Amino acid sequence: MTARANSLTRHVTAPASPNRPPMTLPAHDFRVLLGALGRLGHDVDRLVAAAGLREADFSHPDARVRCDAYGEVLARAQQAHFTPNLSLELARLTPLGAWPLLDYLVLTADTVGAGVRQLERYFRLTGSPVVINAQEEVDQIRVEIIAPSPFAIEYDAALMISHFRNETDGQFAPASISFAHTLEDPVTFGRTLGCHVTSNATWSGISVPPDAWRLPLRRRDPTLRHMLEEHANALLAELPVQTGLAADVRRSLSSLVAGGDTRVASIARRFAMSPRTLQRKLAEEGTSFQKLVDDARREAAGRYLTESALAIGEIAYLLGYSEPAPFHRAFKRWHATTPEAFRSRHTEGRAQ
Repeated sequence: MTARANSLTRHVTAPASPNRPPMTLPAHDFRVLLGALGRLGHDVDRLVAAAGLREADFSHPDARVRCDAYGEVLARAQQAHFTPNLSLELARLTPLGAWPLLDYLVLTADTVGAGVRQLERYFRLTGSPVVINAQEEVDQIRVEIIAPSPFAIEYDAALMISHFRNETDGQFAPASISFAHTLEDPVTFGRTLGCHVTSNATWSGISVPPDAWRLPLRRRDPTLRHMLEEHANALLAELPVQTGLAADVRRSLSSLVAGGDTRVASIARRFAMSPRTLQRKLAEEGTSFQKLVDDARREAAGRYLTESALAIGEIAYLLGYSEPAPFHRAFKRWHATTPEAFRSRHTEGRAQ
């Protein structure tokens, strides 16, 4: 294969390790990828055969395909007909509904922000190790994408932006996109998606302005969404409980979230690894460090509001918020109510 094809294989394939089995991705994702390659004009049967795969390897609904097989198929495609920014082109050719349950959980949400929260909560249903984590800040919302390969991050970022643009009748526009790796052609990537792109950043994901976060989705449907959520929640309940590193990190954060050092570097030192390695291993378990911090804060906030006499501002400070406003926003996201109403409801319940 050409140097470009070999480079793409490394770009797509998750890092190998002799201490763990090879990483795999759901066969459904592989079939979606083949569909997009077909729409791009490739002979997918030839690509599959060249990668040493048979249809039986990915036809069963519960089958999984090794990441290096994904990389091989994409590298063969680039060798046959090179496409600049292949991840962007494949995202452009992936239709809404390719992942039926997840996609409709998102598009029936009320706003872009609510749709991202659906991705954050339900992405695990796909069986993919990709993690979406949204953090609301004062002047922007940071939607972090943690995935086993740079290609997956590029593809998911482009797919998210494209679909939200369609579902807001062209109004959605991110402030910028950041990639922790080197992007092949950031100028074209950004021009296509209508925003600035930064390579070799400290994180990977999309920065969304508050106005864009609040844009209504054109197919919002509370009735259908609630029906889908009931089904999705039942499926989530059947998934294995997270064990291993994620459970250990969760326990550490529970003991530190009130006034302790919950920075990723500090927690990584406890487990004798670098922050990047910790993040990667958590992504492999279907979660992220920030998601675990968020969960620990949510649990601690509920506990302090119901079991202590601390003022709400004091609780916010204890949990690492510099001022009450971000804490109030996070709490409303967690419980769909304010800290004051939450405390009042539980106080009244004990009095009865």
